[in-house]
Amino acid sequence: MRVEIWSDIACPWCYVGKARFEKALASFPHRDGVEVVHRSFELDPNRAKDDVEPVLTMLTKKYGMSQAQAEAGEDNLGAQAAAEGLPYRTRGRDHAGTFDMHRLLHFAREHGRQEQLLDLLYRANFAEERSLFGDDERLVELAGAAGLDTGAAREVLADPEAYAAEVRADEQDAARLGARGVPFFVLDRKYGVSGAQPVEVFTRALTQAWGERSPLTLVDGDTDADACGPDGCAVPQR
Repeated sequence: MRVEIWSDIACPWCYVGKARFEKALASFPHRDGVEVVHRSFELDPNRAKDDVEPVLTMLTKKYGMSQAQAEAGEDNLGAQAAAEGLPYRTRGRDHAGTFDMHRLLHFAREHGRQEQLLDLLYRANFAEERSLFGDDERLVELAGAAGLDTGAAREVLADPEAYAAEVRADEQDAARLGARGVPFFVLDRKYGVSGAQPVEVFTRALTQAWGERSPLTLVDGDTDADACGPDGCAVPQR
């Protein structure tokens, strides 16, 4: 079974939702039969990577919140993160475009290190004092920490078209599936779970999706047709 997760590094509920989903997955009896793929979704697709501003300022401008409301929201997110064992800085974080991070995540997926890089990006954005934005070398360092070649990562960031098509394809796919926000979880392209749901909701979704997988239906034909198997390939005798 495949679980696809659309998310954005700038999304605090994606950070929390990933932890909750992983708790459900860890106790799922068929864990080894589940493939998890992370997909790209930008919450602020028109924002440049060097257009950096404080998160609290962004919240007051984008959503019309007061400073007090923005701070209360961050405090609530900090509490939600702490409940999942996640560190979260409620003050002093900043915000900018994440397109390059998504491109780098596609590069990491190609090399089998997507999960590791995503976790490092989340932690850097939500828990560490040093900014994640406006500095390509910061991303290169994190790529290296995830086990990727730093020279190759630097080349990806220097080429604006590298993995750009993959990011856009993910976002178009999300739109076709009806995702209006993230995190958005899709199980075998049959079931969807929207938002950072409680662990028990993810457990129920995994159980239902696994139980309703359709067995393969074979088209009627010659059951003795030539084929290759564990013992090799039969060679027709003349």
